[in-house]
Amino acid sequence: QVQLVESGGGLVQAGGSLRLSCAASERAINTYAMAWFRRAPGKEREFVGAINWTGGSTSYADSVKGRFTISRDNAKNTVYLQMNSLKPEDMAVYYCAARRWDVRTSHDEYDYWGQGTQVTVSS
Repeated sequence: QVQLVESGGGLVQAGGSLRLSCAASERAINTYAMAWFRRAPGKEREFVGAINWTGGSTSYADSVKGRFTISRDNAKNTVYLQMNSLKPEDMAVYYCAARRWDVRTSHDEYDYWGQGTQVTVSS
Protein backbone atom coordinates (compact mmCIF):
# COMPACT_ATOMS: atom_id res chain seq x y z
CA GLN A 1 0.00 0.00 0.00
CA VAL A 2 1.42 3.33 -1.07
CA GLN A 3 0.43 6.41 0.89
CA LEU A 4 0.71 9.79 -0.78
CA VAL A 5 0.67 13.17 0.93
CA GLU A 6 0.48 16.39 -1.04
CA SER A 7 1.66 19.75 0.21
CA GLY A 8 2.49 23.19 -1.11
CA GLY A 9 -0.93 24.45 -2.09
CA GLY A 10 -2.10 27.91 -1.19
CA LEU A 11 -3.22 31.27 -2.46
CA VAL A 12 -1.31 32.97 -5.25
CA GLN A 13 -1.98 35.86 -7.60
CA ALA A 14 -2.43 35.25 -11.28
CA GLY A 15 0.97 35.10 -12.94
CA GLY A 16 2.58 33.73 -9.81
CA SER A 17 4.14 30.36 -9.04
CA LEU A 18 3.70 27.49 -6.64
CA ARG A 19 5.49 24.21 -6.17
CA LEU A 20 3.48 21.23 -5.03
CA SER A 21 5.10 18.22 -3.42
CA CYS A 22 3.89 14.65 -3.14
CA ALA A 23 5.63 12.54 -0.53
CA ALA A 24 5.27 8.78 -0.83
CA SER A 25 5.50 6.25 1.96
CA GLU A 26 6.83 3.51 -0.25
CA ARG A 27 10.57 3.13 -0.74
CA ALA A 28 9.88 1.43 -4.04
CA ILE A 29 8.37 4.62 -5.39
CA ASN A 30 11.03 4.50 -8.03
CA THR A 31 9.01 1.74 -9.71
CA TYR A 32 5.92 3.91 -9.92
CA ALA A 33 4.76 6.43 -12.46
CA MET A 34 3.48 9.51 -10.66
CA ALA A 35 0.78 11.84 -11.87
CA TRP A 36 -1.00 15.01 -10.91
CA PHE A 37 -4.71 15.49 -11.45
CA ARG A 38 -6.93 18.36 -10.47
CA ARG A 39 -10.58 18.98 -9.82
CA ALA A 40 -12.12 22.42 -10.01
CA PRO A 41 -15.51 23.16 -8.44
CA GLY A 42 -18.29 21.77 -10.60
CA LYS A 43 -15.88 20.08 -12.99
CA GLU A 44 -14.60 16.59 -13.59
CA ARG A 45 -11.21 15.49 -12.38
CA GLU A 46 -8.68 16.16 -15.10
CA PHE A 47 -5.19 15.02 -15.92
CA VAL A 48 -2.49 17.63 -15.38
CA GLY A 49 0.74 15.76 -15.97
CA ALA A 50 2.75 12.67 -15.15
CA ILE A 51 6.27 11.30 -14.99
CA ASN A 52 7.31 7.73 -15.57
CA TRP A 53 9.19 5.55 -13.12
CA THR A 54 12.63 6.50 -14.39
CA GLY A 55 11.87 10.19 -14.65
CA GLY A 56 12.87 10.04 -18.27
CA SER A 57 9.42 10.60 -19.72
CA THR A 58 6.77 13.14 -18.91
CA SER A 59 3.34 13.96 -20.26
CA TYR A 60 1.29 17.10 -19.81
CA ALA A 61 -2.19 18.32 -20.52
CA ASP A 62 -2.26 20.92 -23.29
CA SER A 63 -3.65 23.47 -20.86
CA VAL A 64 -0.49 23.42 -18.74
CA LYS A 65 2.26 22.69 -21.27
CA GLY A 66 5.06 25.19 -21.03
CA ARG A 67 3.89 26.41 -17.62
CA PHE A 68 3.99 23.32 -15.39
CA THR A 69 6.88 20.94 -14.85
CA ILE A 70 6.90 17.58 -13.08
CA SER A 71 10.04 16.21 -11.53
CA ARG A 72 10.89 13.48 -9.07
CA ASP A 73 13.52 12.78 -6.46
CA ASN A 74 13.42 9.06 -5.80
CA ALA A 75 15.96 9.35 -3.01
CA LYS A 76 13.42 11.48 -1.15
CA ASN A 77 10.39 9.51 -2.33
CA THR A 78 8.97 12.79 -3.56
CA VAL A 79 7.45 14.14 -6.75
CA TYR A 80 7.06 17.82 -7.51
CA LEU A 81 4.79 19.93 -9.64
CA GLN A 82 6.27 23.32 -10.42
CA MET A 83 3.50 25.64 -11.56
CA ASN A 84 4.42 28.93 -13.20
CA SER A 85 2.34 31.66 -14.82
CA LEU A 86 -0.69 30.52 -12.89
CA LYS A 87 -4.10 31.47 -14.20
CA PRO A 88 -7.46 31.68 -12.42
CA GLU A 89 -8.55 28.61 -14.37
CA ASP A 90 -5.77 26.62 -12.68
CA MET A 91 -7.59 26.96 -9.38
CA ALA A 92 -8.52 23.50 -8.15
CA VAL A 93 -7.75 20.77 -5.68
CA TYR A 94 -4.62 19.02 -6.92
CA TYR A 95 -4.16 15.32 -6.36
CA CYS A 96 -1.11 13.13 -6.60
CA ALA A 97 -1.53 9.59 -7.91
CA ALA A 98 0.67 6.54 -8.47
CA ARG A 99 0.69 3.44 -10.66
CA ARG A 100 3.40 0.99 -11.59
CA TRP A 101 5.93 1.86 -14.25
CA ASP A 102 4.46 3.90 -17.09
CA VAL A 103 2.40 7.03 -17.50
CA ARG A 104 -1.30 6.98 -18.19
CA THR A 105 -3.60 9.97 -18.54
CA SER A 106 -6.81 8.38 -17.27
CA HIS A 107 -7.49 8.65 -13.56
CA ASP A 108 -8.98 5.16 -13.38
CA GLU A 109 -5.59 3.66 -14.28
CA TYR A 110 -3.97 4.92 -11.08
CA ASP A 111 -4.00 2.79 -7.98
CA TYR A 112 -3.03 5.15 -5.20
CA TRP A 113 -4.18 8.68 -4.42
CA GLY A 114 -3.40 11.44 -2.00
CA GLN A 115 -5.96 13.59 -0.21
CA GLY A 116 -5.31 16.66 -2.33
CA THR A 117 -4.08 20.17 -1.79
CA GLN A 118 -5.99 23.33 -2.65
CA VAL A 119 -4.56 25.83 -5.12
CA THR A 120 -6.33 29.17 -5.26
CA VAL A 121 -5.43 31.74 -7.91
CA SER A 122 -6.69 35.27 -7.52
CA SER A 123 -7.18 37.46 -10.56
